[in-house]
Amino acid sequence: MSDNIRYVDLQINGYMGVDFSAPDLTEDQFLKTADHIFASGTYLFLPTIVTSSREVYLRNLGVMYHAAETHGLLEQIPGAHLEGPFISPKPGAVGAHIPEYVQAPNAAFFDDIMERSNGYVQLLTVAAEVPGMDEFISHVVSKGVVVSCGHQLAELEDMERAAKAGAKLLTHLGNGCPNMINRHKNMIWSGMACDDLTAMIITDGHHLPAEVIKCIVRAKGVDNVIVTSDAAPIAGFAPGRYNCWNNDAILEPNGKFHNPEKGCLVGSSYSQKKCADFLRTLDFVTEEDIVKMTSLNPLKMIGRA
Repeated sequence: MSDNIRYVDLQINGYMGVDFSAPDLTEDQFLKTADHIFASGTYLFLPTIVTSSREVYLRNLGVMYHAAETHGLLEQIPGAHLEGPFISPKPGAVGAHIPEYVQAPNAAFFDDIMERSNGYVQLLTVAAEVPGMDEFISHVVSKGVVVSCGHQLAELEDMERAAKAGAKLLTHLGNGCPNMINRHKNMIWSGMACDDLTAMIITDGHHLPAEVIKCIVRAKGVDNVIVTSDAAPIAGFAPGRYNCWNNDAILEPNGKFHNPEKGCLVGSSYSQKKCADFLRTLDFVTEEDIVKMTSLNPLKMIGRA
């Protein structure tokens, strides 16, 4: 049955050496990378731009939209995921992103992005605790964009306000946060406790241990969990040292991609199918559960059920 799943991935940062956040991204690179992603088993995906300069957002969204539109790929690449720039700049929460590019909520900038990219944004990740974020979320949602909370230091009250404003998701719950946190009051427990937010999780075996995946699935329920690969531009490459988003990072033989100096992961080296295969090694999810989390649930979230 696994070979017949049309995998849907809401967060792919790049693949086979191509970075969707690179300032020199070309249409040809984007299309060749899309072919690699489709060949990996993913049918539909959202190319993701991490926290970047204003120029990169305005340029690369146009590049990707034009490539998808002119080659009949808007069904399979219906829009982009902007993971930033409206996240927390604080160490740990900012993760592998470049802190200098983080911005406060800015509706005018977001509107400019939407207008100049033909509305080619499906999903936006923000930090729920940032001042003014509730109003900003309401504005973004009014444009038909799904909002997710992540790379944040938010507590339950922040997430509940974000959900009330229209947020629907948690970006890679359990990651994009400091290694040292309060054992009770933290963004992981709060994310699991916030019933109005669906959890996206990375199931590559490195971002979350099996027992944490089990707790999130049990807390949220299978219908409220979405698997994403969070594939980095080095996905598909051999082990070695690579520079990614100003990180001197190592891809280990076991697939772990990390910055040892920062003590953080730098995206994953997995495809969505490989994330599903890791789930198949666990004893608390069924094949039906995997289909929901890797295909049906993400489709519903972006309104393409």
